[in-house]
Amino acid sequence: MKTDTIFYSLFQEFPSFFFELIDRPPDEATAYEFTSREIKQLAFRIDGLFLPKTEEPEKPFYLAEVQFQPDADLYYRIFGELFLYLRQYKPLNPWRVVVIYPNRRIEHEQMLQFQELLTSQRVQRIYLDELPEAADRSLGVKVVKLVIEPAETAAEQARQSIAMARQQLSDPTVLRDLINLIETIIVYKLPQKSREEIAAMLNLSELRQTRFYQEVKQEGLEEGLEQGERQAKLEAIRRMIAFGMNLETIAQLLDLSLEFVRQTINKIQRESMSLPEQKIHSFIELLTQQRSLFGAEQLTELAQLIEPLSDEIDLLSEAISSWAENYPSIQEAQAKLLEPLPPIAKASEKAAVTRESSESQLRDRLNKQALKNAILL
Repeated sequence: MKTDTIFYSLFQEFPSFFFELIDRPPDEATAYEFTSREIKQLAFRIDGLFLPKTEEPEKPFYLAEVQFQPDADLYYRIFGELFLYLRQYKPLNPWRVVVIYPNRRIEHEQMLQFQELLTSQRVQRIYLDELPEAADRSLGVKVVKLVIEPAETAAEQARQSIAMARQQLSDPTVLRDLINLIETIIVYKLPQKSREEIAAMLNLSELRQTRFYQEVKQEGLEEGLEQGERQAKLEAIRRMIAFGMNLETIAQLLDLSLEFVRQTINKIQRESMSLPEQKIHSFIELLTQQRSLFGAEQLTELAQLIEPLSDEIDLLSEAISSWAENYPSIQEAQAKLLEPLPPIAKASEKAAVTRESSESQLRDRLNKQALKNAILL
């Protein structure tokens, strides 16, 4: 079972469960954002970060790690990532590390190098099989413990969790999402059972006939229709680009704003690029399309920054990324441009060839001179 995916889904959808697990008030979750952060020097990402939403220096940020397989290098990796993160982002909040194990047998303590850290109040190690029975009164802890529940008792514990959720959760949409997540955990734990069999085991067939569930289902269908329509339009944009239509015609035919079409096309062009190429392309787009983000002093800084650099894309990308860290609004705008499009079925062979050609031409224009031209507009 892919336990890390399950846990990160739980924490993404129900961040209060994390705070219940570390014996903190669940309402603390409202002050945090569960996210990930890339560490640029080594091109890796910390996946489980709870970052305070407001600038309150007394609130810690949490690095959450789920470890269900033995890993002798785990603490080398955790603390290596942590201190690189501290060096790069210089957060104003104190750090905390939470490592979640199914049991102690999985852990490799590495006390030789990390004893002072592991025994400090900044590091909390949780062994799910050792949580006290009283913890089961917490909905979040009960759902989390489902992940390690033996297959023969998992269905009963899932039914209890659903019953508790129905008592405690007043928002029908939140309840539906949690029930779906509980069902997914049981699907992973009982792979020999069909989805219909598991629904019957958890008494979900009866639940899904209730008025509340039907209303929530209708809301979900409407959301799905909206997403399906958007997906179809993205596919149409891809095909129209491949056949040489201009932006204005595409926008008019699909009843979309010209800006949306332009942004979508830029993202499509970036899809097959390397990360450094994507960053250069998106930064040029910021300079040309969102000029108001840059003041005269910042443009001067940029020109001076890249002047002595070579034409190597990786070097230019790293320099731009490091510079942007000093300007959160620019960094945030670039991150938004780099968000991927949803996956879409492959276009026709002709469209694929045309797109490959346009992407090749685009790469030819990604260089130091293109950056300078965008700065000096």
